Amino acid sequence: MGWSVIRPIPMLGTESPARTGFEAIPRNKVYQEVAKQLERRITEELKPGDRLPPERELVRMLGVSRSSVRDAIRSLELMGLLEPRQGIGTVVCHPDAALANPLAAALLEKRKMVAELLDVRQMIEPPLAARAAQHASRGEIADMEDALARQEAKVRAGELGVDEDSEFHYAIALASNNSVVLKVVDVLMDLLRETRERALQVEGRQEKSLAGHHRILSALKRGDAKAAEAAMRRHLSEIEEIVLKKL
Repeated sequence: MGWSVIRPIPMLGTESPARTGFEAIPRNKVYQEVAKQLERRITEELKPGDRLPPERELVRMLGVSRSSVRDAIRSLELMGLLEPRQGIGTVVCHPDAALANPLAAALLEKRKMVAELLDVRQMIEPPLAARAAQHASRGEIADMEDALARQEAKVRAGELGVDEDSEFHYAIALASNNSVVLKVVDVLMDLLRETRERALQVEGRQEKSLAGHHRILSALKRGDAKAAEAAMRRHLSEIEEIVLKKL
């Protein structure tokens, strides 16, 4: 089975968006809509072992940002519908594979329990920031600076900068150089995305987020693990205070 009406999947890059069968994505909840469309294609048209098109092709076909496509794919990986394979790409898993991911299943069942998820972030992210201060490369620091600059630009333009907020935290997790913890952070970022989007609309929340990110980045650039951990803990506490008021 191929992807939509196009066979084989690797030839997707030669087709125009109008022939892919995808629907236009509304500006709000882009990531969730991308995930829904991909999930529908996976369950209705593809079989285990079929390859998903590269991220850049999905970006072109769907007309969304690469971070939205990446987040959507990540969420489907956590559900057990997709699997990244080195040297091959992202492939479709057997439907039963979703039952083999107890961490994702447990967390997804508690999606509404935002307070617990925020508590887990407090357990994980401050030590990750400390570790990143000791291990972050120049390139990883540059990625954080880029994400923060784009977040600031969006805030100045009156936008939320949800993707950039997530990218900043994900870049810190990457710099910690622990692939297992990275998967846990993936789950947390995924489950808290809608909450983050609502919270960023609270008056003053975006400014607090940017200030917190600047403090964290400053400590990371100095290689100050203790300051990075403290800055992340303060940042998450400010987020928690705002988010829990919105529940």
